Amino acid sequence: MTIQRLGFVGLGLMGAPMASNIAAAGWNVTAWNRSEAAFGGLPGVKRAATVAGLRDQDVIIFMLPDLPFIEEAAAELLDSWRNQPPNPGTAVVVMSSVSPTEVQRFGETVGEASGGNAVVVDAPVSGGTAGARSGTLAIMVGASVEGFEQLEPLFGTMGTTIRRMGPLGAGSLAKACNQLIVGTTTAALAEAAELAERSGMDVEALFEVLSGGLAGSRVLEIVGPRLAAKDYAPTGPAKFMHKDLGFVLASAAAAGSAVPMASAAIDLYAELKRQGLGDQDLAVVRQTIANLGGALAATPSNSN
Repeated sequence: MTIQRLGFVGLGLMGAPMASNIAAAGWNVTAWNRSEAAFGGLPGVKRAATVAGLRDQDVIIFMLPDLPFIEEAAAELLDSWRNQPPNPGTAVVVMSSVSPTEVQRFGETVGEASGGNAVVVDAPVSGGTAGARSGTLAIMVGASVEGFEQLEPLFGTMGTTIRRMGPLGAGSLAKACNQLIVGTTTAALAEAAELAERSGMDVEALFEVLSGGLAGSRVLEIVGPRLAAKDYAPTGPAKFMHKDLGFVLASAAAAGSAVPMASAAIDLYAELKRQGLGDQDLAVVRQTIANLGGALAATPSNSN
C-alpha cells in the first residue's frame, strides 16, 4: 500500500504496540500522548506536540479509555477543522471500547466540525496486549462499505480477524457483545477456581481438564493461568469491564433484549471497583469473589 500519513492518539498498554506495528508496516506515523516517556520504545513513531497538530493526517486513530476522553482530546482538533476544514476523505478511527450510540453522536459532531470532510469509523479491538504486540487483534468495524475497504489494509497491520459489522456504531456493539462473553466467562472461571481451591482441589489441574472439554475457550486459555496463579499484574485495568458491561445494558434496553448474565456481571464488577481492585488485571475478579467468600464465612450463622 502507498505510504500514508497517520495520526495516533493514546500510547497506553494497547496503543503503543498498535502504533508500532503500523509504523513497521511502512506508514508515516505521528502520535500524541500525554506522557513523553511512551515514545521511548517506539522507533519510527514521531511525536506531535498537540492533538490539533495531527489535523492534516489522512487517518487519525484514537485509543483512549472512553469516549469522553476522546472528545476532550479532540476538542482543539475539531476547533482547528472548524476554522479550516481537513482534506476530504479524512478518517477518524475510534479503536477504544465506547458506547455504540454515543460514537454515532460523535460522528455527527466530527462531520459538522469538518464541513463534511471527515468521517468517524468505530473499530474496537479484542485480543489484549498480547494480540496488540503480535498484530493478531480481532477488529470489529462500524463503517460504510467504501470506508471499510479503504481502511482494511491499515487494520491488517494490527489484526488478523477483521470484519465490517455494519455502519458506525456496529463495531462498538460487537465489542459490547465480546465483553459480555469475556466478562461473564472470566467471572465464572474465577468462581470455579475459588470453589475448587476451597474444596482442596488443584486449580491448575482443574483448568487443564476443563480445557480439553466443552468448557475450553480462549478466555480459559489466556486468563486461566493468571486466575490459577492469582497473578493480577495489569494487562488492562479490570475497571473497564464495568464500563463495557454498562454499554451492554444500554444497548439491550434500546433493543428490547434481556441480558440477565450482563446484569449479574455488572454488579460483580461494581463490587470489584468498590473493593479498590479496579486498576489490576481482569483476573482480579477472583480476589473479589474470594473477598465475598471471606465476608460470608465471617457472618455468624443464624442456625441454632
